Amino acid sequence: MIDSPLLELFSRAVLASLAEGRSVDIDGLGTFYPHPALGFRFVPHSHPGIFIAYAAEDQDAAAALYLAFQRAGFKPWMDSKKLLPGQNWARALEAAIETSDFCVPCFSSRSVDKRGGFQAEIRYALDCARRVPLEEIFLVPVRLDACRVPRSVQREWQYVDLFPDWTAGVARVVSTVRAEWDLRGDRRFLAR
Repeated sequence: MIDSPLLELFSRAVLASLAEGRSVDIDGLGTFYPHPALGFRFVPHSHPGIFIAYAAEDQDAAAALYLAFQRAGFKPWMDSKKLLPGQNWARALEAAIETSDFCVPCFSSRSVDKRGGFQAEIRYALDCARRVPLEEIFLVPVRLDACRVPRSVQREWQYVDLFPDWTAGVARVVSTVRAEWDLRGDRRFLAR
């Protein structure tokens, strides 16, 4: 066990929230719930985490995806929903990509040629995707409109069009994530 003042502060904060009757969700780990007899119970996350990469101009579409993933029972991660004030956003984004089970980059005619953070996120996600076992799906690119998908993505990964039928496109992404998540569970079970 690590003995540090930071760990003690963290533990006190979690216990104080639980004593007030509030649950404490820790991204990538699970949720602590108040429990009358035990003090708390811990439920590890058993739903896939999905990082949503998007350009600022596509924030509304990314937010709609975030809600669709939440409704599907997934744990989506989107910077505008998860970043805290004062947090080092570049490091937080990298950590979120690294710890996510899936990454959904949102390509559009506004984002593919844009310079900046979106391109950096895509490059980092591509690096992470290359470390995932070959039989696993990590990157699920989507097109928001009839844009061209960058060659580095198009060459290796199949993308999903969310136009002209948003509902059908989102359903395809959701079913892909569910099927892959189930396969991963089967692989983990068989590996034991």
